[in-house]
Amino acid sequence: MRLTRGLRYWLDATFKVLLVAALLYLLYREIGGQERLADLWEQLRYRLGERSKWWLLPAVLLMPVNWWLESWKWQRLLKPFWSIAPWQAFKAVASGITLSLFTPNRVGDYGGRVLAVPAQHNWHAVIATMAGNVAQTLALFTGGLIGALYYLEVQGGLPRLLLSSFWWVLFVGIGVAYLFYFNFHWLALILRTFPMPRKWLKPVLMLRRFNRAQLGEALLLAFSRYSVYCMQYYLMIRFFGIDAPLDGALSGIATIFLFQATVPLPPVAALLARGEAALLIWAPFSSNELSILGATFGLFILNLALPALLGVIFIVKINVLKSLGYDKNTPENQRAGATGTIPDNHTKPSTD
Repeated sequence: MRLTRGLRYWLDATFKVLLVAALLYLLYREIGGQERLADLWEQLRYRLGERSKWWLLPAVLLMPVNWWLESWKWQRLLKPFWSIAPWQAFKAVASGITLSLFTPNRVGDYGGRVLAVPAQHNWHAVIATMAGNVAQTLALFTGGLIGALYYLEVQGGLPRLLLSSFWWVLFVGIGVAYLFYFNFHWLALILRTFPMPRKWLKPVLMLRRFNRAQLGEALLLAFSRYSVYCMQYYLMIRFFGIDAPLDGALSGIATIFLFQATVPLPPVAALLARGEAALLIWAPFSSNELSILGATFGLFILNLALPALLGVIFIVKINVLKSLGYDKNTPENQRAGATGTIPDNHTKPSTD
């Protein structure tokens, strides 16, 4: 599809204006529109004057570490298809955070990262993102299920016999998930049994480009990132005066993250649900609802709201239609990764 220069300009500008407006509106509605915002602000000011303020600084410093690990993971998974520079990978991840705020289960991650690569590598970006998200989900569910079972045993008082059966189900389920993760090509074999055009299988067949060493590296980075944001949450609850023992705190954090992963809502719209889950989990350790909600909202601002604002700056500087292949100079067979191959004249990362 050929678009005139003027139409491409207006479509690009309209998308960016709507994106910025939507992001600012959602952040205002979910953060600025909170009924207890004034109370939360007072709680923050109070905590900054207490000795617990020193817990906040390392939580803030871990924010770039968190997203650096995610950028590194995506960069390594994209390498079999296209070599991307570290800074470009970070911009792609930040752009994905921006779009993911509007979509359930972080689907917007795919769109943001597609915009950061040339059009012929769109499908490669999607496949690398999918593999990275599967690795992160495995890390989250592994830590979350173990943490939740430990939390229920200590705080919930469930019978040990019942918990023992849960442990066996956990190990079997996780084991099967890891087996499929390290054998992505099985997915292509399964889909081939269904009557569908072969061209629909091309994106899935790209999964065969990952060897087990690359998938193992991605999984290690996923667990490292999971450890970082668990530590961030722990630092935030200590900053807000929730004095929970380390084992109880980490198991509670793992339980909350597991709950969040099962809520099919965009991160912004799920803030209320996250707050309710946190109130339930931290009830045995603190009766101060403002502190509990403060830690939850503070973590959201650190790890999602601030990177999303940075991501929207990157998106504004991107030629969106060109990234998607709607450019008069982009050959039709190179749009959206249509060929599934890596052209020889596109081996270096874009600096757009």
